Amino acid sequence: MSDQIGTHHVQQYATNITMTAQQKAARLRRALGSADIAIVEPSDKHYYQPLWTLVGGGVFPKKRSEHREASVIPPGATWIRDSVAEVQPDKNLLVLASGKTLAYDFLVVAPGIQIDWGKVKGLTESLGKDGVCSNYSYEYVDKTWEFIRTFKGGNAIFTQPGTPIKCGGAPQKIAYLADDHFRKAGVRDSSTVIFATANAAIFQVKKYADSLTKVAARKGIDVRFRQDLQEIRAASKEAVFKHMDTGETVVQPYDMIHVTPPMSAPDFLKKSALANADGWVDVDRATLQHVRFPNVFSLGDASSLPTSKTGAAIRKQAPVLVQNLVALKRGRPLSGRYDGYTACPLVTGYGRLVMAEFDYDLTPQETFPFDQSKERRSMYLLKAYGLPPIYWRGIMTGRL
Repeated sequence: MSDQIGTHHVQQYATNITMTAQQKAARLRRALGSADIAIVEPSDKHYYQPLWTLVGGGVFPKKRSEHREASVIPPGATWIRDSVAEVQPDKNLLVLASGKTLAYDFLVVAPGIQIDWGKVKGLTESLGKDGVCSNYSYEYVDKTWEFIRTFKGGNAIFTQPGTPIKCGGAPQKIAYLADDHFRKAGVRDSSTVIFATANAAIFQVKKYADSLTKVAARKGIDVRFRQDLQEIRAASKEAVFKHMDTGETVVQPYDMIHVTPPMSAPDFLKKSALANADGWVDVDRATLQHVRFPNVFSLGDASSLPTSKTGAAIRKQAPVLVQNLVALKRGRPLSGRYDGYTACPLVTGYGRLVMAEFDYDLTPQETFPFDQSKERRSMYLLKAYGLPPIYWRGIMTGRL
């Protein structure tokens, strides 16, 4: 007879919006058969967040990215509609927000990343108003398109913080789409488009960075490196940046500003024994097993894996994690290895996309038999119309 859910066998949880828990549960059900698997997940809705760039660019309505959470809970898994408040790995115990406790034999940590809106002064209260927008919020993602569509000229700023973020290329994608629309609307000549990034380069892989540098130059986008947004002064429509190297403060007027907010590991993880010095779940980069608690695994945005935080990365991490967790449960060596593969479909305009794929060493790992650093319509169509059904029907069911 199987043990009670939450006391023995496999325990997997997710908080906030994430794909990984449901995907992993589906794979684990296939691999472990009768084992008790629980998903701790408070959300009623599940979102395909990569679509939000195109929602912000006016291509799709945001409802298209939304499914009921119940529809992605795999058969045979128990859905615990709660969130995790505390992890006690030395006791193999979770404390839930409701006050209940949940014991486990094995734990897979996949809570996603935390968006720290409050770390930019004035952002929370100004979001969605007077030209201040962000594609990183389902509530406000359609405001991005409203402000792009109604833009009459002036300064349009697009920001990228110095923290790790979901899909490192996303902040510049919306700048390229906005530039395209401004030209179509006849307001580009009276506009200045600024991409202000806290990073030192436009992209971390040189092959793709070279292409994106040419895209930005062709579009006349003012790329400003090492500029980290500190404050939104909504009353005067000013954005305050700090230079990451000199500490100098720069005040830039705006007519619209798209903000990519700072992000970090969820707070309940930062204060747990699972975290490394930066707050991420401290796992081996190849096996995805925790470095101190062998019955704990992690993947995705909250893990310490030194690769870009993308859905494509998680798709490659998932089978490695399942293989190794099953091996551990059966007393076998952990033979699964993850090489850091990730992908970022870099939209460079309506109908154009650079498909970046690379590994831990920033070496391109391209899928298609052509130079993916070149802008292609085929890759745009794949992102817009091919990847969403692959996500819902393949990745979320554990088949891919």
